[in-house]
Amino acid sequence: MNAKKLFSKWSLGLLLFGFGLVSNANNLQITGTAVTGSNISFNVSWENSWNANLAPANWDAVWIFVKYQDCATRQWYHASIATSGNTAASPLQVDQVTDAKGVFLRRSALGGGNIGSTAITLALNIPAGTYNYKVFGIEMVNIPQGDFQVGDATSTGTYSSATITASSQSGGLSAATLGGASVNIPATFPMGYNSFYSMKYEVTQEQYVEFLNTLTYDQQKERTGIDPIAAPGTGAFTTGSQYRNGVTLITSGNNSTLPAVFACDATAGVENNVDDGQNIAMNWMSWADLAAYLDWACLRPMTELEFEKICRGTAPRVAGEYPWGTTDFNYYSTGSIATGTGFKSNENISTIVNGRNLWSNSGVVAGAGYGPCRVGMFATSVTGRSSSGAAYYGVMEMAGNVWERTVTTGNATGAAFTGALGDGALTVLGDADVATWPSSTTALGLGLRGNGYYNTSTNPSRTSDRTNATTASPTRSYTYGGRGVR
Repeated sequence: MNAKKLFSKWSLGLLLFGFGLVSNANNLQITGTAVTGSNISFNVSWENSWNANLAPANWDAVWIFVKYQDCATRQWYHASIATSGNTAASPLQVDQVTDAKGVFLRRSALGGGNIGSTAITLALNIPAGTYNYKVFGIEMVNIPQGDFQVGDATSTGTYSSATITASSQSGGLSAATLGGASVNIPATFPMGYNSFYSMKYEVTQEQYVEFLNTLTYDQQKERTGIDPIAAPGTGAFTTGSQYRNGVTLITSGNNSTLPAVFACDATAGVENNVDDGQNIAMNWMSWADLAAYLDWACLRPMTELEFEKICRGTAPRVAGEYPWGTTDFNYYSTGSIATGTGFKSNENISTIVNGRNLWSNSGVVAGAGYGPCRVGMFATSVTGRSSSGAAYYGVMEMAGNVWERTVTTGNATGAAFTGALGDGALTVLGDADVATWPSSTTALGLGLRGNGYYNTSTNPSRTSDRTNATTASPTRSYTYGGRGVR
């Protein structure tokens, strides 16, 4: 079916939505969304972009995907991107993906700095109809193909001091070679050797709100801690933004048919205000919540081998090292937040100790001020890897803030993971439906890496620490969050 015929039944004057993430430390914004025929166009901008040929020789990117809402049924669906007709103005290029679920936007040449408002056009491949649209963007970091080391001979439960190579990925790894009480790992398991993209930051509260607002009533009920018919002002997971979670119901749903509307409202009053915690890492996420978000965004969970690749890169192992590449450790708590910046897009700490920073509320009494921080908070124009707490390739908060969910090598269920990607659609009850992912009910096959903000022990923050590598833990917790890869 050609584009003209496909879109011939579209009505004039479609209601268009532009979605702007003014968050995630690099001020990603998507504006000016418009539809002409089969094409959707918009402008994208973000700060602190790079494409480097010196170590770590990688680039950042934005994962772009489109959702469309049937005006008759109010249902949201994931749009496929056509194989041609996709363009980006300089300095960006469009990288298409084989499953057509979205595109990556990145610098087309070596360089660094801010990306000003840049015109993008994507050709959609969806059925005829009258629709509303949303364009979503997630900041990502390229993790290049290549050898890397796992294990550090010191951390709890660490792997043997092994190197993951092309032969490892193509031939599999024996339990004896990998060590760390692992099982045999087949070649179908994503070991981190092949190139992939990682979310630069953990899922934020704004990102989770935008996810909720494309779900049905029944799906929202499963993906929050409340019934969507609850009164406006009801916290979706907590009362009064406890544990720094401000996700709030602002418009009630109706009779299991009309979904609710959610917003960020960490400082109760006017929702989605500048101090409502849009950029705070999303906590209170069960595995089912995170899996649903990743499936909806056409991403997938990372494996614990990929976790070590993201953290260590091609650098040689250091015994007891943290993701920022040293064995030094400083932590900050909510008492360190600079006056007037709390819950804002510029949330920062009043005094930065030089180097080795992560966010941990260790020793702080639990309550309204106890919880995760703004993603990317320690990165500034003058910080380096260790002072910003960045992992080797530029991924942020791989330790501290909220726990990362990783597919484990410690049991057969985890080892059966093939790296299948989400398809943008969920079950009627809002669960991920990718057959080879760990169960949304039991989380068997998963583990936890990278530590949460409440933990008084520094050990789980280490790159190679596997204390909780097989801790499935399917329930919600005020320190559970996560990110995805693709």
